[in-house]
Order: sequence, then structure tokens, then C-alpha cells
Amino acid sequence: MQTKHFFSDPNHLVLTALNSLTLTNPSLAFDAQNKIIFRRPDAARRPGKVSIITGGGSGHEPAFAGFVGKGFCDASVAGSIFASPSAEQIRRAAIDRVPTDAGVLILPNNYTGDVLNFGMAAEKCRAAGIRTEFFPINDDVGVGRTKGGKVGRRGIGGGILILKITGALAEAGGSLEEVYKLAQFANENIVSIGSSLEHVHVPGRGMPEDFIPNGEVEIGMGIHNEPGSHRMKADLVETVSIMLRQLLDQHDSERAYLKYGLGDDFVLLINNLGGVSPIELAGITDEVHRQLVRDHKIKPVRIISGTFLTSLNGMGFSISLLRLADNGLGNGKSMLELIDAPAEAVGWSAPISTATWNDRVDTPVELKATNIVEETPSNLQLDPAIIKTVLGAGLKRVIAAEPEVTRYDTIVGDGDCGIGLKRGAEAIQKLLDQASPALTDNIVPTVLRITEVVENVMDGTSGAIYAIFLNALVHGLRAQDTGSPLQTTPEIWAKALKHSVTALSQYTPAKPGDRTLMDALVPFCETLYETQDMRAAAAAAQRGTESTKSMKASLGRSVYVGSETEWIGKVPDPGAYGLSEFLTGLSEAF
Repeated sequence: MQTKHFFSDPNHLVLTALNSLTLTNPSLAFDAQNKIIFRRPDAARRPGKVSIITGGGSGHEPAFAGFVGKGFCDASVAGSIFASPSAEQIRRAAIDRVPTDAGVLILPNNYTGDVLNFGMAAEKCRAAGIRTEFFPINDDVGVGRTKGGKVGRRGIGGGILILKITGALAEAGGSLEEVYKLAQFANENIVSIGSSLEHVHVPGRGMPEDFIPNGEVEIGMGIHNEPGSHRMKADLVETVSIMLRQLLDQHDSERAYLKYGLGDDFVLLINNLGGVSPIELAGITDEVHRQLVRDHKIKPVRIISGTFLTSLNGMGFSISLLRLADNGLGNGKSMLELIDAPAEAVGWSAPISTATWNDRVDTPVELKATNIVEETPSNLQLDPAIIKTVLGAGLKRVIAAEPEVTRYDTIVGDGDCGIGLKRGAEAIQKLLDQASPALTDNIVPTVLRITEVVENVMDGTSGAIYAIFLNALVHGLRAQDTGSPLQTTPEIWAKALKHSVTALSQYTPAKPGDRTLMDALVPFCETLYETQDMRAAAAAAQRGTESTKSMKASLGRSVYVGSETEWIGKVPDPGAYGLSEFLTGLSEAF
């Protein structure tokens, strides 16, 4: 459980969070005394528009204040964290902060405190002569009918879709009766369920007594740490499967709230409960969609994924399915059109246009690739047997050096240099060992094949440097192609390597003296260019590597890893050492 917070005073946190909305949406105003976010009276507004008011406890951001704006709600009233606002706060919003000439629709979530306080405010509005409708959103299936009892379903993430379509209808000129009935109708056609790996910690409060053990998930957990249907050990695939069954099993007497048939269209909403990273939420979205299509024959016409209604930084997510069963309440607009209608609310993130959705094609895109190796031969020749012998000797030496490189990199880096070099060397050796000859006497395609292996297998900074260097090497070789068959001599290699070093300098500031692999690479290439002597060049690389022991790092992870006093004068740069071993192996077999 994450218990660290930047704010220790929850009341101050709520006020500053609400005020921030007026900074990010200039059409909003803030009544700090009553914790009301509302559309500014001087903001553009359709005459005779129904006003929609929502709200609830704080800690669910961007709900609910983040859904105030054009095309959405007209005001939101906030309580303290996980606590309903008071009836007086809500009355102020409904009577004093929004226009009432076309009527007011009050849409909280279905929790006892919210129902009582928002309901009381609705009665106060009616007593004041304001046409008012009240409906508590209830979309959760995590708690079954028996356990829910007279309270009924809780209101969770799917309620945001109800706010969206009612807000869009009100913006389009729908009457109070139409907007109210649409809210009820949409609620009858939406189901949601959430699951979480852990409870959340409220800023300023003590530690909760209950923790969810590692490896377990609470299926159906509520947005205030309330329990769901059960707790179990399950991975994501199993968790999603259980959640979808609870949403869609029409034979489950406890949870069959939604009637649907084959061919019905759905909107899918994946909601982050606050603490799930974007990459995991994306993976969850993919898994939910895959199982919906495969196991339930449901292919959503809209897929909306993001953070809409949270439980502070809850490590969980919710799934909502809205059945698009229009009944003429949309003032000429379908539910889908109302979902797609533009809105100016900072909490709404559905940027894909209707036209783009309508143009969706489900057939896979044909993936074409140009075979650079086959299309770029040259006249430079070299016996493949020589390449295998010389290159194999260098690779063998790199693989053998892995433990030492790893030891060095554990001291001055993050410990992965040796493994990366070994992985690349083994992959190249596998290419050399292929039964069908991967290498020919045409040197340019041969080096390109080796380069492809490096690009696909080696990652990180070293992988990028080697890939750039090898691609430049191909260019340097090709530049010496005279148009007639020509043996690739040490002189040709030397000129190509010099070109590679020059090209590499365009992409990295590293140079000899910076304690990087360049301390081995540059002396090797320069010496080979001057002498065409492979052994002399390899010896220069060894001397360059040895010199890195006394260097202060100015580039790479060594700059900020470990204490220099622990390794200065003792440990060479790992990348330079690994490369030097490779070059030494080449020279010994040359």
C-alpha cells in the first residue's frame, strides 16, 4: 500500500485540487466555501439549457468536478475525501450557481450519504419552485442483489458515461423530462465492475487494518475500499474473465442486471482506479477487448480507456459496458452520437472522432518490408570462410569475457553490459552457423545481415552505438565499390572504419578520454587506417581500454553510479573492455 503523499492536510488538498480546475478550464468558477465547481455565468451557454449537477466525496478525481464544462455537467459539489457533501452545499449549487429556468437534474452516485444529501437538496429546490429531478446512478455488479439489499447497486466508473450522454443531450436542447428519462434508461443498460490489488490510504489518516496479500485480487472492490464479491489468487487473464462473467452472465440471478442479445452494440469503458500505470492500463484494455470478442461475441463500437473515476491511487481498474439501446429519448440523437458529441471537460479523454470510428477497418494491415540485404549487393568480395574464422574468434573471446565485463559493470554501471555483449555475440555466431549459408562472398550484404542481428538483439546505448557504427561501415564499404569485382583488403576495411567513426561522432559526443567504448574503438580504427596492421590496431584498443581505469567518467551511467574512490585506477570501462576483447580475438585469427 502506498502511504506516502505530498499533502498531509486532506482539506487543503481538496481545495487546491478543485481550484486547479479553474486554471485548466477558463470557463469554470470555484465557490471555495461550498466546494462547488460550476460553469461561469459569463461563459457561452445555450439559452434554456437544463442544468445538470453532480458530485460526491473527493478522492475520485477527475470525478466529479473534472466533468463540469460545455457538453457535460454544469456544477459539481465536493465533500471531503470519501465523504458526501452536505445538503446545504448542494442546495447552493442548484439554486445559486446554475441557471434554473429550464430545470435542474441532480445526478449523484448511489451511496447512502450522497443519496440523502443530494436528495434533500433536490427537495429544497422543489420547495423553492424549481423544476428538479433526482436520480442516483447505480451501475456496479460487484455486490450481488442479496448483499446489496435495499441499498441496491453502487455507482462506480460507468456513471461517467451517463453524465456524458445526459450532458450532451442537455447541451443539444433536451428538456428536463427527456434528460431525466435518458439517465434512467442508460442506467438500465449499463453494468460495471472493478477489481483491485490493494486498498488505498487516505492522506492524513492512519493505516487501515486490512491488506490484500501479494498475489491476490479483490474482485468487485468498491471505490472507498469496500469489499467486492470475493478475494482470490488470479492473474490478469483470469481476473478479466471473472469480471466479464459477472458483467454479462444473464443466468446469474445475483448480477444479471443487463439484458442483451447477439448483435447489440456496446461502448466499452476501461477506467483506471488511480494507481495503474498507463502501460498496464493499455495492456488491460487489450486483454478485456480480446476476451469480449472471443468469449462473449461482443465487439464494442467504442473503446474508451483512461482515468475517469478513481479511488485515490488505487491499484485497480473497472470495466463498464453500455448497451446502445436507443428509445427515442435523445432529441433526435442516438446514445452513440451523444457519447461522441464534443465536450469541454478536463476529465473526459475520448479524442477519436466519429468519422475515424466510422472508417474503422478490422482486417489486419498487410505488413510490407523491403529486403535491404537482397536489394543492395556490391562488387566487394571476401571469402565467407575467412569471415567465419576471423569473426568467430572475436565472438568467442567476447562470450568468454562476459563474467569479467559483468563484474566491472556491476561496480561502475547497472550490470547489464556483459550480458548485452554476450547476447549479441551469440546471435551473430548463430547466424554464422546456419546450415543454409547466411554469408556470401559479397561483403556488403554480409555486413548488413550482421547489422540486422545487432539491431534486433542488442538494446540500450551500446546496442545503438554498434548499430549506427555498422550501418555506417556498410556505407563506407559501398563508397569504395569501383563497379568491378574487388577483394576487400585491410586498406578498404580501414577506410570504411574511419568513415564509421566520423559518422558515429554525429550522434554521440563521446570521444577518447570520456571513459566509454570509444576509448577502444577510436584507437583501433585510427591505427588500422595508419598501418593496415590488425595486431597493432588491437594493441592500441587494449592500451585505450587500460587508460580508462584512471579516467573520470563524463558520459554514461558511470557518471552517477557508485563512488569513484572504489574503482578509480582499478576498473576499466566495461564497454571498452568488452570491445577490446573482441578486437583482440579478431587480430589473433587474422
